[in-house]
Amino acid sequence: MKHRPSAIFALEGSRPFAEQVAARLEVPLAPHEERAFEDGEHKARPLQDVRGHDVFVVHSLHGDDMQSANDKLCRLLFFCGALKDAGAHTVTAVTPYLCYARKDRRTKANDPITTRYVAQLFEAVGIDRVIAMEVHNLAAFENAFRCPTLHVEFAPLLAAHFAPLLRDQPVVAISPDAGGAKREERFRLELQRLLKYDVGSAFVEKYRSGGIVTGELLVGGVRGKVAIIVDDLVSTGGTLAKAARAARAAGATKVFTAAAHGLFIGGAADLLAEPAIESIVIANAVPAFRVPIPVAAQRLVVLDVSEAIATAITEARDGA
Repeated sequence: MKHRPSAIFALEGSRPFAEQVAARLEVPLAPHEERAFEDGEHKARPLQDVRGHDVFVVHSLHGDDMQSANDKLCRLLFFCGALKDAGAHTVTAVTPYLCYARKDRRTKANDPITTRYVAQLFEAVGIDRVIAMEVHNLAAFENAFRCPTLHVEFAPLLAAHFAPLLRDQPVVAISPDAGGAKREERFRLELQRLLKYDVGSAFVEKYRSGGIVTGELLVGGVRGKVAIIVDDLVSTGGTLAKAARAARAAGATKVFTAAAHGLFIGGAADLLAEPAIESIVIANAVPAFRVPIPVAAQRLVVLDVSEAIATAITEARDGA
């Protein structure tokens, strides 16, 4: 099959990870210019011809010390719009971490459905496809976008990491809330396939209102088992810490936690010091820059997801 010419760009803040993705694809990142103006406005443009190309823009939309999530979102939108104006045949936004994916439904009167608004912004600038990894709610993500989407799951990488560590040990996969049950089930089935014996399932009740998390009841058998708590992201860490303590109290022999996106904001320091947890597994699409290096060396396991993202880009290009 003959492909159209393609190009991969990476905006500031995402270049180190994008370079790993490009290396997997055995292509260089395409050159571009980014300029900041004195009043805080910004300009970005490609420095190579993209007319008729299938273009991919890698940008993980998490806030960091230099740019907020809003800054990164705005810059991605404007750059993708510039690519379409420059004649790109297709533009795919590759957002390993997609901001605002957590607010996908109304939980209070007059709540915004921000995931849908972000999707409308993507479509307004002409983005043809979105690739994201381990979004908060897969159904909401797919329903929000009218353009094609491609979802990269963290479960296969997690299962491949844990399987060699757990041979012949009884294991239970835990969702830290009922809403994450489908994510936990995907991981559980993949781990069970690799281990070739049954892996249990459990979840912890959770209620969130006004930023306050309550609920500690654990449903499912964990006594005498190694527990692996699986979530989409670590923000303050309160949800995972509560779930880990509940699993220990219910008789789990060890507790591991895992989340694709390690944001580690605010109270995450308490999670990193939580004695109930053996280790915390995250992906490298969001760098753990808020975690002190000595702590990261002791408590964090970082899995490289660049190959999974590169595979998704290849699938999107082949299907373009």
